[in-house]
Amino acid sequence: MKKLLLLLFLVSQISYAQKTFTFGTNVNPQGVKFEVDSKGFVVGGKHVLPVMGEIHYARVPAKDWRREIRKMKAGGITIAATYVFWIHHEPEEGHWNWAGNMNLREFLEVCKSEDMPVVLRIGPFCHGEVYQGGFPDLVVERHVSNPKEYKVRSMAKGFMKEVEHLYYNIFGQVNGMLWKDGGPIVGVQIENECRGPWAYYMALKDIAVKAGFDVPFMTRTGWPKLNGKEEFGKLLPLYGDYADGFWDRKLTDMPGDYSKAFIFKDDRMSRVIATETFSADELKENKTDLSYPYLTCELGGGMMPSYHRRINMSGNEALPLAICKLGSGSNLPGYYMYHGGTNPYNPAHTMAETQKTAVTNYNDMPYMTYDFQCPLGEMGQPNAVAFHQTRLLHQFLADWGEELSLMDVDTLSEHYARRGCFEFYNDYVRMRNEDGRCYVRPVGMPFCGHTITADAQPFCKVGNTLYLIPIKDMKPSVTVDGKKRMLNAKKPLAMGDIQIVLLPVEKANRAYKIDGALHYAQHEDGILYKDGDRIVEEYWQTTDDRVEVRKIQDAAAPREIPKGKQKVAAMPEDRDFDKAAIYIIGVDTALAAKADSVFLEINYEGDCARVYADGKLVEDNFWNGKPMLVRVSDLVAKKIELRILPLRKDAPIYLQKEQKAILDAVDNHLLSLSGVRVIRVKNEEFKVKSEK
Repeated sequence: MKKLLLLLFLVSQISYAQKTFTFGTNVNPQGVKFEVDSKGFVVGGKHVLPVMGEIHYARVPAKDWRREIRKMKAGGITIAATYVFWIHHEPEEGHWNWAGNMNLREFLEVCKSEDMPVVLRIGPFCHGEVYQGGFPDLVVERHVSNPKEYKVRSMAKGFMKEVEHLYYNIFGQVNGMLWKDGGPIVGVQIENECRGPWAYYMALKDIAVKAGFDVPFMTRTGWPKLNGKEEFGKLLPLYGDYADGFWDRKLTDMPGDYSKAFIFKDDRMSRVIATETFSADELKENKTDLSYPYLTCELGGGMMPSYHRRINMSGNEALPLAICKLGSGSNLPGYYMYHGGTNPYNPAHTMAETQKTAVTNYNDMPYMTYDFQCPLGEMGQPNAVAFHQTRLLHQFLADWGEELSLMDVDTLSEHYARRGCFEFYNDYVRMRNEDGRCYVRPVGMPFCGHTITADAQPFCKVGNTLYLIPIKDMKPSVTVDGKKRMLNAKKPLAMGDIQIVLLPVEKANRAYKIDGALHYAQHEDGILYKDGDRIVEEYWQTTDDRVEVRKIQDAAAPREIPKGKQKVAAMPEDRDFDKAAIYIIGVDTALAAKADSVFLEINYEGDCARVYADGKLVEDNFWNGKPMLVRVSDLVAKKIELRILPLRKDAPIYLQKEQKAILDAVDNHLLSLSGVRVIRVKNEEFKVKSEK
């Protein structure tokens, strides 16, 4: 029998070796292969089920990169994805900026030292709600004046020459940082959200390869639908889905098909981002039966508010999106965004998408903030619900991902799916069924030589101890080798040579598995992460510190809100803020001394707000019911002005019902400032005993 099993194993390995995608060099100096097959990723000969999270280095202060990458790892992210925004690096023709927050190489050095693989999304078009989709001014000017030679996102000779300059300059920064060099870059995305034609994709890929991008895999977004057919295996299509969209034209709750993101499906189609629909033949190469793996790069980890559509995410959306994709067969949850950020300041114009530009002008977005309401926000603050809900799932994937990645979808309906020994369930739908449930449960799961079925969600395994989490409205029980027992959070259950521990959700939210042991944060929503040999706990606290707030100008009557180029409400001009309510904020010397770890939380109601330091815009916000955060480090020793514009009752914008009720309750317009609070972030060495 052992000889037969060995023979079958060898045959499977031979078969497997013939069924992998071939892109670039996939072996690092240590001899570790990073491969892609029909299931997903294979690292060092083992299937893995990684979790990818988007962070934009240019939108995060360089001094914070290491800490924020560590926090992403604490949240269960195992691959970081990032755009390389062209306009950030070539603000003027031939003048390249790779310093400070733009220092891509230094960011990659941080990722390398923190063992965080990276997927670079190199454009040329990136979108990411950046000014002109990331195209520099000169490129757009040439596109407008000479489209025959410079039409963007086409094979026009002049534009392709510009792209060549871009790709070669990017590679000049990352040379030596590829997987084959021992660096973190494992993949590259070509273009973004492009219909083609396919020849355009291949021309871009050829330039990237010639520039030096020799990586284990290359990808594209599987949306919008391509014009024409692709060549199988040249680029991996990655997918996505969103719970809501700031880009929607309608001013109603979850219009269109956003609710369809919360069901299990036997296809990879998203009806809100126009994903391609592949036939069975298009999904695979018929000669070898090698199929595209089901991988995602843009599951809505949150959502930005645009000026015309003020979405307020609860944080409950990210987990069901991931659960529905995993249950439907995906082997890579990829979040956009996972970590928010702040746009670089430009005195000439906004660096965010706006209706005023010639290209990528679909929405008006805030000048500075790109918080995205995702698991880790703009300042690195944990959005507790999204962060912890997804983190608990990611720990499950860390411990059972290899097995799950090899399991096919056996059963599937809108609310239920089964892959091997794991059942997935979701009936949560944003706004439609907020009380719904979302979970994974084991059914016949192997554990330490036993078979486990549980009415509880698997969290992690530490030695011979299995940790489970209760499922809402379900009595927690476990069946081991056919023997059923009820679970009690107050007392571990011993079943022969194994132990089963039920962690209440509140305790699980503080539990981190680090170096094979379970540790518990001391503070609610505390984040534990490794700092060399130490474990650090980071937590955010509202303090009793007071800031002086003095009003120096009342707001004028609310402006008439015009429609922009895309027929939706246009955001205020800079000059409109001269008529705003103006407040002077004082930061005392005690706060200034700890500026890097102190933030102001501004609680206001109105249209939008801006904070200026010595006349320079440092932060802004479109009101959606959530407070505005500002870095005190941007304010020290400067004259600080907060400017708030009133919101008219008849404003042609979308507000969710809670905010709409506030607006409806006023007589003419809405404008109030309820307070400015001080938030401190603390990073302390962790000394609590662990469970092994």
